[in-house]
Amino acid sequence: MGEERHKCCAVVDLRQYTLHPGQRDTMIDIFDESFVEGQEQYGMHVSAQFRDLDDPDRFVWLRGFPDLPARADALNGFYYGPIWREHSAAANATMADSDNALLLQPIDLGPGYPAPDVPRPPIGAADIPSSLVAGAVYHRGSPDDGFPEYFADQVAPILAATGAVLAAVFETLPAENNFPALPLRDETVLAWFATFADDAAYAEHRRRLDASPAWQTKVLPELTCRSVAPPQNLRLRPTARSQFH
Repeated sequence: MGEERHKCCAVVDLRQYTLHPGQRDTMIDIFDESFVEGQEQYGMHVSAQFRDLDDPDRFVWLRGFPDLPARADALNGFYYGPIWREHSAAANATMADSDNALLLQPIDLGPGYPAPDVPRPPIGAADIPSSLVAGAVYHRGSPDDGFPEYFADQVAPILAATGAVLAAVFETLPAENNFPALPLRDETVLAWFATFADDAAYAEHRRRLDASPAWQTKVLPELTCRSVAPPQNLRLRPTARSQFH
């Protein structure tokens, strides 16, 4: 199963859309009804769709590809195909900005990150999971800064000890954008995602993290020193049809 997750998602797009006020549910309805299977028929794996709990106008999602050539083929197939042509006007009308996108590769995908064959609720499903996915995007100075090793050795153990179930760790894939119609941010990052059963479990994790001397006096200062910009902390609610929850 782990091998299948890596195979389907050797290349990953992390996309964060800023939507016009009040338009997020409209975008999610269009996406979950038309763009999940609509993209997957071209060979992508749409693993995650989220509401950002700290920004009512942000929609966050992830899609994976087996490799870079497959990414180019899949994106060309979808964005020049009938489904996008039919629904693009309605989708674009919800978006204020769609250029916040990163090209990533997995460092580690755990059991909590869904493989392509994980069932998802059918089109029309409306029950929003009570689970929460949290994480962060760290902005790095260079690809050879040792950040992944530092994260694995010092950061991940404290996250796990305070209740975070790490599902995925990604870093920037240093490759040219092979579908330039969709811009990508030109920066080096490490991004992680963890799952929590509900809001209470996440709140307890945060309480324990805030009370951890190692986190407060050692890890946080080191993360600041190793980063070229403040991290983006993510607190996400899966949509009704998100595999990753």
